[in-house]
Amino acid sequence: MRYIYIFLGFLCLGLGILGAFLPVLPTTPFLLCTLFFFGKSSSRLENWFKQTTIYHKYLKTFNEQRALTKKAKFSILFISTLMMAFSFYAIPNIFGKITILLLLLVQYWFFFFWIKTLPE
Repeated sequence: MRYIYIFLGFLCLGLGILGAFLPVLPTTPFLLCTLFFFGKSSSRLENWFKQTTIYHKYLKTFNEQRALTKKAKFSILFISTLMMAFSFYAIPNIFGKITILLLLLVQYWFFFFWIKTLPE
């Protein structure tokens, strides 16, 4: 299982790095998954990841304080809402559309009530 976590950690790291450059791919969720998978697989990989600049730029405040800036929250919600809106439009099934709306509501609830907001 350890090697699966390592593989998933590097996969999420690659997707997170791509997301830093591509506007349609979110960065923070993939990097959070990287931190989780490296934490489950190897303390050495977790410590290495915590020393990188990408960790300090995107995750340090969230990992230590469980909080994000307004700008970070807005960018994450904006991109994910666009992607869900596209999915909502593309799915012909009413149950799929309801599921997407429910996921969107849960996501906004999570961001507004569970994650604290840091001043800029």
